Amino acid sequence: MRRILYLLIVWPILANAQFNTDRLVMIGRSALYYEDYVLSIQYFNQAISQKPWLFEPWFFRGVAKFYLDDYRGAESDCSQAIERNPYVVSAYELRGLCRINQKKYAEAVEDYNRALRYDPENQGLWHNRILCLIQDKNYDMALAQIDTMTTRWSKYARAYSMQAEVYLLQKDTTKAVKSLDKSLELDPYDGSTWAERAIISLARQKWKEGEEYLSKSIHLLPKHPGNYINRAMARYNQNNLRGAMADYDTALDLDPNNFLGHYNRGLLRAQVGDDNRGIEDFDFVLKLEPDNLMALFNRALLLEQTGNLRGAVRDYSKVIEEYPNFWFGLQHRASCYRRLGNTKQAELDEFRILKAQMDKRYGKQPRLSKKQMRKRSDEDLEKYNQLVVADEQEVEHEYKSDYRGRVQNRKAELSFLPMFSLSFHRPVSDVKTEIPYEESVEVFNSRSKSRIIYISNDQAKLSEDRMKQTFAFIDSLSTAIDASKSASSVKPLLFLRSIAYSSIQNFENAIDDLGIYLQIDSTSSLAYWQRAVCQAKVNEFNASQGTNIELQMANVLGDLSDAIKRAPKNAYLYYNRGTLYALRSDNMRAIDDYTEAIKLERNLAEAYYNRGLVYIRLKKTDEAISDLSKAGELGLYQAYSVIKKYTGK
Repeated sequence: MRRILYLLIVWPILANAQFNTDRLVMIGRSALYYEDYVLSIQYFNQAISQKPWLFEPWFFRGVAKFYLDDYRGAESDCSQAIERNPYVVSAYELRGLCRINQKKYAEAVEDYNRALRYDPENQGLWHNRILCLIQDKNYDMALAQIDTMTTRWSKYARAYSMQAEVYLLQKDTTKAVKSLDKSLELDPYDGSTWAERAIISLARQKWKEGEEYLSKSIHLLPKHPGNYINRAMARYNQNNLRGAMADYDTALDLDPNNFLGHYNRGLLRAQVGDDNRGIEDFDFVLKLEPDNLMALFNRALLLEQTGNLRGAVRDYSKVIEEYPNFWFGLQHRASCYRRLGNTKQAELDEFRILKAQMDKRYGKQPRLSKKQMRKRSDEDLEKYNQLVVADEQEVEHEYKSDYRGRVQNRKAELSFLPMFSLSFHRPVSDVKTEIPYEESVEVFNSRSKSRIIYISNDQAKLSEDRMKQTFAFIDSLSTAIDASKSASSVKPLLFLRSIAYSSIQNFENAIDDLGIYLQIDSTSSLAYWQRAVCQAKVNEFNASQGTNIELQMANVLGDLSDAIKRAPKNAYLYYNRGTLYALRSDNMRAIDDYTEAIKLERNLAEAYYNRGLVYIRLKKTDEAISDLSKAGELGLYQAYSVIKKYTGK
């Protein structure tokens, strides 16, 4: 209710052309406080449009974009803010964080240098600058600045843990341990420092000590999956298989896509005879990395063990194809062939083994190697049964910042936004005040006596009441059509009924009505438009049933092209045709149509979004992020999820 009242109060203000810019900025900042970042951007957009020379709306729009992980857009806004007022420390600080998240560490150091001129006692700025120097591999300068920090702030524990990190990178473990012990003496409640201390113990194969340190870290940081993965390794090397399994389970609850967790749990499950669930883990690993030969071979062993011999042969064959002299794999495949009754193939494999390995003994499958591990990048198949560890145990850097994002963590499917169609339902959005406009739609509405139609790509389902109302409306239209005496009177009724049919997903009837309508009036761009969308919906369903839809796709393209000929300034038609091309992987034509749509309607967020996805497909990451950033700025919050996914942030 508070949000509704808030919007009821605010939107009339925005409708007034003479609104106060300061008031807009204040409302935007309030939205920021309540973490409604997408909405706040809309207020700052309007403030910038009114008074582009002001510092504040640029800066706070940058803050909102930073919350949404749009680091490039936020950096650009901060630069605009600094251009207008070069003496605000927070602008340099925020731009530094944006650059850090884009791995521009040297540029971030420059921002922190400038910020520290105006605020030399800001501990957070010192902290972040040192971390940037570490990332930039400027270790000597980092150590020098850490010395300055420990002189100014002798009780600052994180300075010593950063010092330990530098020593570890310089391979000086003794000094690193000393620095970490000092950090823990000053602050024994820092979970990340305990985790760093544990990494050194694990590297020295001091498993019990490492487990103790990791347990302390987990107590302080219970939601960190890496700690559970590492403690599982420590427990496994102390023969505590049950404890290791529990840690892998917890890590995967926290991070379901964790490669190491699934791979190592699969090996443990095989060790304890839980073969079917071990197969599930390796299935998941192979979804993440389809060409992972170690996982393929381990899955093959488990498939063979559970009697799925054809599946085992399939996996063994893929491994042997890459490593023809992997005799242990050949032996197992030969065994599977014999059990399947394929004696000829079994003998071929056995002959290859015998010819090259006559002096070697084969037999019982080796058990999971104790106290042996391989790095993830190690592809020696002889190590197939060893637990995997990360190539490098990286320390997670904690930059000093209170900025947190929310919207970007919502799941966003990487699929094209749907086509725009005609609907009786007014599109509703928290961030867009304007209703999509097109002249031919307005002309129809001015002549319609029963219903107003809108342009929408919202695929929301009808409520039960709305559905009943729609069916009743269709019945009334059918009665009126039957009673009509002339083509001119039946024409608008057919069009309205086609839209009503579309809203209840009866696309075939809608297409029939539109076909009759176009026989009466072949000049209507709206009828071609709506028929194209309805046919595209039918095609989507038919394709899911395995039907070839090439001819029907051509019909959709034909209708959209006919509609464009009759309404060449309709941005939504170009957008729809671009989406059709994108779905057909005709990428360059899709980009051309999206670009034309944007020329005609510069705030068409959906066109920026879909064009961004096409650029991702073409591996043009810079162009993709630029488009997605613009889409997010215009109110499509899911664009920020896609930016996050494709920048690794």
